[in-house]
Amino acid sequence: MLLADKTVIVSGTGPGLGREIALAAMREGANVVLGARNADRLAEIADEVDPTGARVVWQPTDITDHAQTEALAALAVKRFGTIDALVNCAALDTVAGGLEQTSWDDLRAVLETNLVGSLAMTKAAMPALRRDGGAVVFVGSQVDMKVVVDHPQLAYAASKAGLRTAAHYLAQEYGPDRVRVNTVSPGWMLGPPVEAYLGYMSAAQQVSREAVLADLEQKMALPYLASDGDTAEAVVFLASDRARGITGQTLLVNAGEYMR
Repeated sequence: MLLADKTVIVSGTGPGLGREIALAAMREGANVVLGARNADRLAEIADEVDPTGARVVWQPTDITDHAQTEALAALAVKRFGTIDALVNCAALDTVAGGLEQTSWDDLRAVLETNLVGSLAMTKAAMPALRRDGGAVVFVGSQVDMKVVVDHPQLAYAASKAGLRTAAHYLAQEYGPDRVRVNTVSPGWMLGPPVEAYLGYMSAAQQVSREAVLADLEQKMALPYLASDGDTAEAVVFLASDRARGITGQTLLVNAGEYMR
C-alpha cells in the first residue's frame, strides 16, 4: 500500500474530487484527516471512508480562517501523532467571466480561498511535515495553462497559476527538510460538476448526455474523459514515498487534451 501508516490531511473534502482522494488514501493504508466547510457532508464522507472511525477524523474548516487551518493541523497531530502529507483540494471555482464580468470582490474572494487559503493550510501543516519529511500536493487546474475561450474563468485561472508558482518556491524553501511540493492539474474531470454540465448542455442542445460527452472526448488524445478518481490516483502517488524524487513539478491529468 502506497500510504501505509501515513497520515494525510485532505482540505476541501467535497462530494467529488476531495471524496475520491480521501477514499484512495484510505485504500492505500493512510489515516485520513478531512476538512471542509460543510459539516454534514464531512460526516457522511468520513463514515464512507471508515465507518469504524479508527482511521479517520474530521473537522469543519474554512481555509480563509487561519485559526481554523491551524486547528485542523493540530487535530491531525493530536489524533495520529504526525502529518505525512497535505492535499490542498479546497477551492472556490464558481466565479466565471473575464475582466469585465468579474467584480473585484469576487476576484478577491477567489484569490483569498484558492491561493491565500491553500498557503495558510500549508503553513499550518508545515511544522509537522518538516519533522520527518513529507509531501504537499496542490490541486491545480489546466485552465491556468490553456485558456477556455467559451467559458472564461479569469479569477480561478489566475489563482491556480499563482498557486502553481508558489509550489515551485515552496519546493525550494522546504526541500532541505525533505518536504516535497507538487501540483496535480486536471482538465475536464468526470465527476459531479462535469456531470451537471453534461446535463445542462444535453437539455440546451436537445441531444443526449452521451452525445455531449462524446463531443468532449473527441478533443482528447485518449478517447476518454479522465475522472476525479483518476486525478485522485495521481494525488495519492505524489503524496507517497514512491514519488520521493519528485518535487516542484506539475502533473496534468487530462487524457492528453493539452500537452506541455
